[in-house]
Amino acid sequence: MKLRTRIFVGFLMVILVPMLLLSAALYGYRETQVRSSQKSQTAQETTYDITIAETDGTQSGIQIMTKDLFFTTLIILIFTSVSVGLWIYRSVATPLVKLRRATQNIKEGNLDFVMEAEGTDEFAELCRDFEEMRRRLKESAEEKVLMDKENKELISNISHDLKTPITAVKGYVEGIMDGVADTPEKMNRYVRTIYNKTNEMDHLINELTFYSKIDTNRIPYTFSKLNVEDYFSDCAEEIGLELETRGIQLYYANYVEKDVLVIADGEQIRRVIHNIISNAIKYMDKPKGVIQIRVKDVGDFVQIEIEDNGKGIAAKDITYIFDRFYRTDVSRNSSKGGSGIGLSIVRKILEDHGGKVWATSREGIGTIMYFVLRKYQEVPIK
Repeated sequence: MKLRTRIFVGFLMVILVPMLLLSAALYGYRETQVRSSQKSQTAQETTYDITIAETDGTQSGIQIMTKDLFFTTLIILIFTSVSVGLWIYRSVATPLVKLRRATQNIKEGNLDFVMEAEGTDEFAELCRDFEEMRRRLKESAEEKVLMDKENKELISNISHDLKTPITAVKGYVEGIMDGVADTPEKMNRYVRTIYNKTNEMDHLINELTFYSKIDTNRIPYTFSKLNVEDYFSDCAEEIGLELETRGIQLYYANYVEKDVLVIADGEQIRRVIHNIISNAIKYMDKPKGVIQIRVKDVGDFVQIEIEDNGKGIAAKDITYIFDRFYRTDVSRNSSKGGSGIGLSIVRKILEDHGGKVWATSREGIGTIMYFVLRKYQEVPIK
């Protein structure tokens, strides 16, 4: 019952109940008077010996009845008013006490409580709205805690992963300055190592910049029609040069017809491939590393497979590798730790392209990363 209805009903009860009782009493009093008058007339017809004492007794009886009626009506009015007042007070005070306790909990930073509400009046609706506000505040607080934790972990990971190549670069530069690289072969090896380490640092910085754009949904996409054969051949050629400096063999195969197109952002798809390849290099544990890139036609999609012969991923980790900050190698002393955001960036880019990414792996044998892009198909105009 709405509060407005309760007040209205209470008002009517306070007014009408005493009036009805008073009306009933007056009606009874009137009926008594009529009957007394009739009896008096009958008595007058039979005898005229009415004394003054009897008349005085009748008047005294009327006065006593009138007083009793007044006090009875007053008592009933007080009782009704108190009952209705308590009824309305309980309907207002009980939810106000709940709201006060809830606001006190929120003021103290405690959001682990439930605001229960019963009924359909305005206070019950207010309590339900308050509970919804509490629930959203709790979700927001939990998200903030998680975000702060992720940001701290990101800074820690990036700091660790930048320190490793910087230390290596510093050591090789000192070697060159001290004349340790005293032959052309040593000098060439030192310079190549320095180049690779600086590329690693550049990649980490780019990941950090791109990560900030993901969180604010400000990834700059420039979609265009890309010829699958030409685009992935160029990517393979570019990647092959980098892998050659690391002593890793690249095999590329294209099984898609020459005229197949996709709508994609060429720069971001390169980022996808580069992140997957970097992950494969990071966990390569074979003396002779091999990476294969295969491009296949799978109906309405083009499927790209990137296979390596690294140490593989455990079955318990395979479903989490695309989650942000997930690391299969949790040891902070490992030089292969990674920032934990490379593959999450891959998933985000491909989802924004309307595609998807997944992986299969066998420990000790290697991993295959798959991702698909939708083909471009012209719709004829009727």
